[in-house]
Amino acid sequence: MELKERFLHYVGFDTQSDETSHTFPSTEKQLVLLRSLHDEMIALGLSEVSMDEHGYVMGSIPATAGMEDRPIIGFISHVDTAPDMSGANVKPQIIENYDGTDIRLNDSLMMTVADFPELSFYKGHTLITTDGTTLLGADDKAGVAEIMTMAEYFMNNPQIAHGKIRIGFTPDEEIGRGVDFFDVKRFGAQFAYTVDGGFEGELEYENFNAASAKLVIQGRNIHPGSAKGKMINALQIACDLQAMLPVGMRPELTEEYEGFFHLIHLSGSVEQAEMSYIIRDHDRKLFEEKKQILSKAVAYLNARLGEEAITLKLQDQYYNMKEQIDPYPELIERAQQAMKMAGVTPVVKPIRGGTDGARLSYMGLPCPNLFTGGMNFHGKYEYCSLTTMYKALKTIIHLATLF
Repeated sequence: MELKERFLHYVGFDTQSDETSHTFPSTEKQLVLLRSLHDEMIALGLSEVSMDEHGYVMGSIPATAGMEDRPIIGFISHVDTAPDMSGANVKPQIIENYDGTDIRLNDSLMMTVADFPELSFYKGHTLITTDGTTLLGADDKAGVAEIMTMAEYFMNNPQIAHGKIRIGFTPDEEIGRGVDFFDVKRFGAQFAYTVDGGFEGELEYENFNAASAKLVIQGRNIHPGSAKGKMINALQIACDLQAMLPVGMRPELTEEYEGFFHLIHLSGSVEQAEMSYIIRDHDRKLFEEKKQILSKAVAYLNARLGEEAITLKLQDQYYNMKEQIDPYPELIERAQQAMKMAGVTPVVKPIRGGTDGARLSYMGLPCPNLFTGGMNFHGKYEYCSLTTMYKALKTIIHLATLF
């Protein structure tokens, strides 16, 4: 199956994950695509193909003769799409030889170069867009299609020397649970790459340190006519807490290596309110300081109120993979070399987020992230460059041979 056909086939599966679910995977529909990938691997002739009780699909491209002693390299992508927008009934639109101008997604929706200036880079490319009513699913079905097409290429060309290659597909990456049950030992690779990036040439081995913070504020509702000295307005306390955090440390005011506090949920009444934050920073020291800033703000407000009105639950989510990648500079050097062999200019940049690779790196599997060609993930403006997808495919083929 050719790359374009394979990608369009995969985006036809609705694989949206659900952060409110307590099952794993969070949605049964993810298993439909995972089973299909399992069967496709078998049909292509891969060995050691498996799908476990959690939905993880793994398979092997055997080493060619004489290459059995080479390091085992892995390639990993996730099948789920984000809860942010529907991934059902996706209707991809194909634009051949894109002319660099605004793109009409439907009668009432335009994707403009003014809003998305990176579109100018893709002039002359073949683009695949949404019809403006769903996301596309390039995150990360572009990566899935590239890995599976690589597998087919190697199985059909046994004369090309390479070591053993392991492939893994995971559910629930979009809700932060993608490797909760991933068996690194069974996967059996010394190193791996997630194929889950965006812009052409992206090579990422730095990501945020991440924590979540959940706060419950217990107020005291008293008739406002006689509230002086008695009322504790939980909503006002929430506002006071938000105002105590550094105003410049918000996502909309930060970039590159700058961390932030992000208020993602606020609800309640005078009697009780709930708040949720995510806290991010690439630097571990600054990350710890940010957690302390929030903790101290809570302690101050509780002291001012004279009671424990605010309860705070802080939980680390993942850490910067750079600490685990730095001892293996060859992972980055070979990825850059493979990109150049594919006609791609490497763009090394930090991830202002996280990937399964970050957690896998701390589980003993050093795992940088590679570009796929997808852009504007998680929404109706999502698109991918098929031209860049072919370059991503060539990159991972070259990378596998370099090991």
